[in-house]
Amino acid sequence: MSKTACIIAAANCARHPAGHAHPEFLVSLTKDQVQHIATLARLSLAKQEFDDVVAKLSRIVDFVDQLQSAPTSNVLPMAHPLDQAQRLRPDQVTEKNERETLQANAGAVQDGFYLVPKVIE
Repeated sequence: MSKTACIIAAANCARHPAGHAHPEFLVSLTKDQVQHIATLARLSLAKQEFDDVVAKLSRIVDFVDQLQSAPTSNVLPMAHPLDQAQRLRPDQVTEKNERETLQANAGAVQDGFYLVPKVIE
């Protein structure tokens, strides 16, 4: 069972505690499921928005199920999709340490750190 189906099943379980609706046979979301999800997410949807939201969420759920069914067991993880080597700059110091110069204008400095007034008790 896909993760998406589990989410839909969780939404269904609140209304069907006996488990009558099997999540693998659900094709799209119902208005009740969208209302339940909106309640959990603390969203307020107007009645005229429901049909549009149900259709859009159903398309998203269907697309996620399509993606999850793609065979990925032979795909190796990679850092770049074009199989290119990552260019890294040489690890060299390029600027000199100017801490004393930069901290000369500070109101208070101790051990190389700026001292500021305490604001949290």
